[in-house]
Amino acid sequence: MDAHHRPDFDGAVLAGGASRRMGRDKALLDAVGRPLVQVAVDALVDGGATEVLVVGGDAHAFAAAGLHTVVDRWPGEGPLNGVITALDRPGRDLVVILACDHPATVGRAVAAVAQALADTEADLAVPVVEGRRQWLHAGWRRSAAPALATAFEAGTRSLHRAARALRVVELPGGDPAWYADLDRPADVTRWRAEAGTGE
Repeated sequence: MDAHHRPDFDGAVLAGGASRRMGRDKALLDAVGRPLVQVAVDALVDGGATEVLVVGGDAHAFAAAGLHTVVDRWPGEGPLNGVITALDRPGRDLVVILACDHPATVGRAVAAVAQALADTEADLAVPVVEGRRQWLHAGWRRSAAPALATAFEAGTRSLHRAARALRVVELPGGDPAWYADLDRPADVTRWRAEAGTGE
């Protein structure tokens, strides 16, 4: 792809989850030779994001690592809150937002989402892998923030339900590994074994 025609977009990483099933902060977990939050940041930068923001989580630890952070608008209220927080800020119209627990996400997956959104008038571009929409690896327009906030304030906490009012374009295909997430210690053990990284 000609760099001149690549969309101009920002990136955000959602790091404010409680990580209850993992038993420790997933964002700071070193599962692949670097913290998972850094994997997501690097994928966004490699994919072409101009600015990258980490939403929620341990702001002191992230700042010490040189990452730009912002506090969740409604701490502890799930990923919909994180998406609204990321979108409801000054910046470029397009924002690719990733969860912090994808150990194998890559720049080309980010770039594909951004391009899919830029090529349409949709509010949201969502990859679909093995029949499932990947809501936490999606591209959003900042203009979607008010509709999401309205749903949130009405009691919705589900990202896919809040997005029902939005125009969505689906992005089929892609390597399922790009969207795999680590939720439990057993997931980390299995991932390390399959990747050959050991403990």
